[in-house]
Amino acid sequence: MKKAFVQLHIAVFLAGFTAILGKLITLNEVILVWYRLMITVVSMGLWLYFSKQLEILKRQETASIFWVSQLVAIHWLAFYGSIKYSNVSVALTCLSAIGFFTAIFEPLFFKRKVELFELFLGLLAIAGIYLIFNFYPQYKAGIAFGVISAAFAGLFPILNKSLLIKHSATTVTIYEMSGGLIGISIIMPFYLYFFPAKTFIPTNSDWLWLFVLAWLCTVLSFLFQLNALKKVSAFTSNLTYNLEPVYGIILAFIIFHENKYLTGAFYWGLSLILLAVILQTMRVYLKGKSGALNDVSPRINE
Repeated sequence: MKKAFVQLHIAVFLAGFTAILGKLITLNEVILVWYRLMITVVSMGLWLYFSKQLEILKRQETASIFWVSQLVAIHWLAFYGSIKYSNVSVALTCLSAIGFFTAIFEPLFFKRKVELFELFLGLLAIAGIYLIFNFYPQYKAGIAFGVISAAFAGLFPILNKSLLIKHSATTVTIYEMSGGLIGISIIMPFYLYFFPAKTFIPTNSDWLWLFVLAWLCTVLSFLFQLNALKKVSAFTSNLTYNLEPVYGIILAFIIFHENKYLTGAFYWGLSLILLAVILQTMRVYLKGKSGALNDVSPRINE
């Protein structure tokens, strides 16, 4: 059990570290995501093939996964766009709006009533983002990207649930990564028309960080999550992932000294978002709704 908790926290730490890598890699966000997906698909595909875990799906099943995979690609694209046009701390803070979008999307897809308290918590997070938005006009583009990222991150697990009933998590992941790579390849020329890139070829340091991003923060993190879920409940896993933006922001303060450029408005906004996360955690725990969080789908890190 102790080993499982260590693996889980390493996975969460790596998830928070992806934002740091997004800042360190000098490539335009769409090119960054393309390289990340390419390295991940090749690496994970080879691992599954040689370990004889690669499942060949029918055309219809592949098509259904392909459309969901585009949500992952757009989420990553918007997330790294948020970092490029603002900073790591602001991007991770915006990502906390996932709760707001989940509170809206879940009732629509599962045809249930909107839970007002969930909506209130989501609006609390949005209020925190608005506070930051209002006091940091230079980050407006980055905040807009961050909110889009949160919307797609909230939609993805809802649509992913039906796929995980039919297929293993590893199979769904490799097909989604592959579909995301195809999708990004298609939209890249159009995206670069509106958001031109200075360079298309990674520098030596970019290659290093891209492999860290793909191998450690995607493939290795994925394996750690799967191993941890054998011993740790999905409820515990989901709650532990609330630490992801905390780890990321602390790392941004240490590595990039972003705290020097942030005023009290950021911390007030962040406090509202953390309050929403804490209240939701307490609500789920006290009401004994751990069953509602028992989705054993491994998280696709930012």
